[in-house]
Amino acid sequence: METCHALAMRGHQLVLLVRPDTHEPRRDSFEFYDLPRLDRLRIESMPMSVPPASRRAAYLTFALGRSLGRARQDLIFTRDLGIASLLLQIPRAIRAPVVYEAHGLAADTADALPSLLTGAPPASRRKLDRLSRREARVWCGADGYVTITDGLAHELTRRFGTRARVTTVPDGTRLPETSSPGSATPGAFTIGYAGHLYPWKGVDLVIEAVAALTDTRGLIVGGHPAEADLARLETLVRTLDCESRVTFTGLLPPADARRRLRDAHVLVLPNPRSAISSQFTSPLKLFEYMASGRPIVASDLPSIREVLTDGHNAVLIEPGNPQALTAAIRQLKDDSALGEMLARQALVDVREFTWDRRAARLEQLFHQVAV
Repeated sequence: METCHALAMRGHQLVLLVRPDTHEPRRDSFEFYDLPRLDRLRIESMPMSVPPASRRAAYLTFALGRSLGRARQDLIFTRDLGIASLLLQIPRAIRAPVVYEAHGLAADTADALPSLLTGAPPASRRKLDRLSRREARVWCGADGYVTITDGLAHELTRRFGTRARVTTVPDGTRLPETSSPGSATPGAFTIGYAGHLYPWKGVDLVIEAVAALTDTRGLIVGGHPAEADLARLETLVRTLDCESRVTFTGLLPPADARRRLRDAHVLVLPNPRSAISSQFTSPLKLFEYMASGRPIVASDLPSIREVLTDGHNAVLIEPGNPQALTAAIRQLKDDSALGEMLARQALVDVREFTWDRRAARLEQLFHQVAV
């Protein structure tokens, strides 16, 4: 939504095709994301009258139907590998150019899923082979290709060969109203985290750090009551006897989540090494953290080092090491000058990662593809 809105702000006409909101009552996308309405950005939702088991197939049909016919659009931009693969099997004469944005390797992610998400079933060999063929087809056939990290682009090239019109465009954020780090809410030193609670995100390490640092509090922004990971982490805080010092906010609209980040004294991005984290992730929280005016402790992974530098705009630690995380947080707790210096530099560096800068980078590729 932020990317499409930024492209529309740059003068492009966009139609965003989405599956229907399952929340009741349905939410307005512009209001939910706290964005001004633009006539140049229109959101079309798939009809809701489809059984849950059929919604994926219905969405594919809906998206393909809206994508055919060159008169309808100058370019199709998608993050959906299935849609990209199907579109590329249609003659170019009756479809617009397709630009695909990859956020990882589908087969690798599916293969690793049981170790990444609580309760995820293992993928069959047939499914993994199908995803790998699909990945190769889109890499070789897409008119333009976007990756969110250099590491992902290098791995795709290693596996499937070189290609033209490929660019790396990280995720983005909104700039804060002030260019100086602010002060956290008075009270106990608060360790903050925002995002999903999946095991591969490393939230367990944040709770272990709160338990070890008995004069701190934990603020976990995210978590859905219907997901097993929230219950798993609530059990962990009880086991470590820090339940009274850890707050789970649950899912929040983006603007509220950004405001809650400013209640923390330090923000943590604790991803362990995994099939996704090491090379391919460009977490939204990373850029939100940088824009928050708070010091950051993050895992020392290649994907993270594309944005953060230890001692320059963050403290980087050994991934998956709870003692290293605790030590880094204690260092920033005891040295407020260091924390302010890192936060100030992150505020400077994040100017390269606004949604408008992201849209400008995409725009360069789109102009090459749509000629």
